[in-house]
Amino acid sequence: MKTEINKYELWFLTGSQHLYGDDTLRQVESNSLEISTYLESQSDIIITIKFKAVLTSAESIHKMIKDANHNDNCIGIICWMHTFSPAKMWINGLKILHKPLLHLHTQFSRDIPWSTIDMNFMNLNQSAHGGREFGFICNRMQIKRKVVVGHWTDSVIIQKISNWSRAALGWADSQQMKIARFGDNMREVAVTEGNKVSAQIQFGYSVNGFGLGDLVEHIKLASDTAISELVTAYEDMYILMPSLLKNGTQRSSLIEAAKIEIGMRSFLEAGGFTAFTTTFENLHGLTQLPGLAVQRLMSAGYGFAAEGDWKIAALVRTMKCMAAGLPGGNSFMEDYTYHFSNDGDSVLGAHMLEICPSISNKQVRCEVHPLRIGGKEDPVRLIFNAAHGPALNASMIDGGDHFRLLVNEVEAQTIDYQMPKLPVARVLWKPLPNLHTATEAWITAGGAHHTCYSQNISTEILQDFAEIASVEIVVIR
Repeated sequence: MKTEINKYELWFLTGSQHLYGDDTLRQVESNSLEISTYLESQSDIIITIKFKAVLTSAESIHKMIKDANHNDNCIGIICWMHTFSPAKMWINGLKILHKPLLHLHTQFSRDIPWSTIDMNFMNLNQSAHGGREFGFICNRMQIKRKVVVGHWTDSVIIQKISNWSRAALGWADSQQMKIARFGDNMREVAVTEGNKVSAQIQFGYSVNGFGLGDLVEHIKLASDTAISELVTAYEDMYILMPSLLKNGTQRSSLIEAAKIEIGMRSFLEAGGFTAFTTTFENLHGLTQLPGLAVQRLMSAGYGFAAEGDWKIAALVRTMKCMAAGLPGGNSFMEDYTYHFSNDGDSVLGAHMLEICPSISNKQVRCEVHPLRIGGKEDPVRLIFNAAHGPALNASMIDGGDHFRLLVNEVEAQTIDYQMPKLPVARVLWKPLPNLHTATEAWITAGGAHHTCYSQNISTEILQDFAEIASVEIVVIR
């Protein structure tokens, strides 16, 4: 499953005024087109940047922002004040703005031409002046926005625009996200609960529950041909344990796992869902808890969380969207157990079954083992160690009267230990700045045990997303 990135656009709007005359405005338009074209050409910016107009009146600004609001392909606007643009002209437009806003505070000319500078140059290159006027009105109106300052060719500016564009992409996807809950929350667990109505108001996505019977009907429709093709794909992609090979004693478990994957994918596609949850306490009609199916669906771009935790399922989906095209992966995760050691305390992250293979460091194994929970047959799952390197854990918490996004930067370690009796996917990380400080802060902030573990989403992207979503963010690093 892929996010339709190619259809999305960021609209580049330039502010000016009629006071300078037509010649200057033609130059403003030419410079704006050159900047937007340059930004569009940068491979780090994955969303199309489209120059729209030089805006010189309240009426044109209001119409442009109204058009942006109603254009499904526009996921945000970039505003640049080339010259001075009286900010009262922007009030009515900004009042109705519903798309993310980035204020690019740049100047067309990098250097001052010391020997030739005159008032014509000064009047044309007034970003230092006009940007402050625009910044004032945004602040006065409490408009949420990202402010990026520097010359438009600087790599650091490109990276900041790229990060924000990814946050805008995640926000756009969240507005149309539908989350299917197969079964309810894990019984008596507090953190997986939450107010779904408040979440839809805050983030845009909808969350609805479905009985296992609805899913089972899709599983029953899996054809022999589709099952055979999927099992062959398993054989090609993974290292199957001997008992799962053709004529193996547990081959039927692999076939059943394929049926579940086909059925789940069919259900999600039919309903337009991009995220889902399961729980081992609601398995009526299933022969095994979905493991392999969930892992592969996550790898295909679906958001997921176990035990009915729809907030984390939504976050996983959002972070997968924001990471489009980046190396590394994003996965549902859980802090499972600690390793207190003289060479540095660390956390072993894992789950019973459902860790996304997008974070693995090499080809993964496909095996079947007892679960001893859920009361069903032994489930098939993918087993691997995660790649080492910088990463982060992010969790969305429902605090009752507000949502809080909690982020902890970590350093994933190379796993040098053999764990033959722990047949699950896993990652070993050192929280930053250290386990004691990070964990104390996490618990004090009410952090959940479910997270999205990311190898490619930066803290800045999540900060940009939190700003767009008007949600509190706490960063531990």
